[in-house]
Amino acid sequence: MSMVKSARIHPSSAISEGARLAEGVSVAPFCVIGEGASIGQGTSIGPHTVIEGPTVIGRNNRFYGQASIGTDPQDLKYRGEKSELRIGDGNRIREFVSIHRGTEIAGNKTLVGNGNLIMTGVHIAHDCQLGDGIILGNSATLGGHVKVEDHARVGAFSGVHQFCRVGTRAFIGPYSVITRDTLPFIQTVGKRGENRIFGINVTGLERDGFSTERIDALKKAYRILFQKKLTIRQAVEIIREKGLETEDVAVLIRFIETSERGFVR
Repeated sequence: MSMVKSARIHPSSAISEGARLAEGVSVAPFCVIGEGASIGQGTSIGPHTVIEGPTVIGRNNRFYGQASIGTDPQDLKYRGEKSELRIGDGNRIREFVSIHRGTEIAGNKTLVGNGNLIMTGVHIAHDCQLGDGIILGNSATLGGHVKVEDHARVGAFSGVHQFCRVGTRAFIGPYSVITRDTLPFIQTVGKRGENRIFGINVTGLERDGFSTERIDALKKAYRILFQKKLTIRQAVEIIREKGLETEDVAVLIRFIETSERGFVR
């Protein structure tokens, strides 16, 4: 077996000879770690977890158990071509989470960043790209090719349609069905076809250390963009004429201008 002697592996677990386990990795009972799996220093694998390769997992992650990681994508176009999953450092991945590898159409990669909390029952489909500091609530589901930007929050039992984007520090309320992009810094709630935005995610931004000035700037931009019955072009012109385009506001405008599926408003 290709592993260092200091890895702590319960004898009931099955580890492929082609798996690589770094120093300080711990593997609980009844796990299966397959060919091409690479697990970084200090990561712990909870009981009954399955990790298939090619999957690269960074340092100091915690898998709580019963997870299915790096398995084949649930995509009818997938024909067994080589693809991979990459997970960064310091993630907490709770019970019964499933994360699939990528497909050829999107570069063969599913990517998960650093410091994310992925709660019980979450499904992350093929070719998703997750940034850092994200929270996915219980049983949230990301369709294929979804991009979730840093520090976004997706509420429990919500579904995000394939190819949608979730903007940085966005908040999606529980039980929502998202079929268009959700805007950075903004609260989005609602069922399929009836999503609505509910202002700046003030509570979340305060918890993340945003100053009153940063939040107020976003509030002013929000009112011009969405409460003045203007076109987006007109609203952006007014924001820039009034000197209201802070760094955060620029992120919001850029997200709007690059949306391909349209966005919830």
